[in-house]
Amino acid sequence: MKTDRLIEFLAQGASTEPAPALSGRLLMTASLGLLISLAIVMVLIGPLPAEMLTTASPWIKLAYTFLLVVAAVWLTTGLAKPLARLATPVTLLWLILLGMLGLGAWTLIQTPANDRFTALFGQTWLLCPWIVLLVSLPTLIALQKTVREFAPTHLRQAGFACGLLAGALGAAAYALACPEDSPAFVAVWYTAGILMTALTGALSSRWLLRWA
Repeated sequence: MKTDRLIEFLAQGASTEPAPALSGRLLMTASLGLLISLAIVMVLIGPLPAEMLTTASPWIKLAYTFLLVVAAVWLTTGLAKPLARLATPVTLLWLILLGMLGLGAWTLIQTPANDRFTALFGQTWLLCPWIVLLVSLPTLIALQKTVREFAPTHLRQAGFACGLLAGALGAAAYALACPEDSPAFVAVWYTAGILMTALTGALSSRWLLRWA
């Protein structure tokens, strides 16, 4: 059999659906990572006052981050194996990011001009992305070790996806301690922290995702 015929035959027989084993392992790792991130946040910062949970702010943060988690899980499972169809999860990620940026921009426009600087930067804009990155690192390492067992072929992209998932989980944990209440703040600085974690995943992939 010629080489090109052999490659075509193997490609036709390869499944493009995520392996149930990978999906289960990934969800278990992500759940454990969320608990670890939450524990770190509660120890370092402490929970939000109970009265803040009656406002929309923390729920907007949680909705945004958990939507990112769903899309990032989909993307990560795809990149953990060859021949995955990634167009749908990538499109979903863009829709979520642009939707949050749009909400942030709309609320900023509705804010009185004198208050817009505070709405965008809050009191913790310098710390927020770094806190998200810090609390996400244990989850990032665990996710990369899990994905590595399934021998991904695109290491940087898979590392980026792992970082995106870890960052979204870390941001979700931080949302339960963060005092900022502006959607514009969340759209910019939470997203910055999540992307920093994703880039960390991409940069570390050559060591943490390389096949043994």
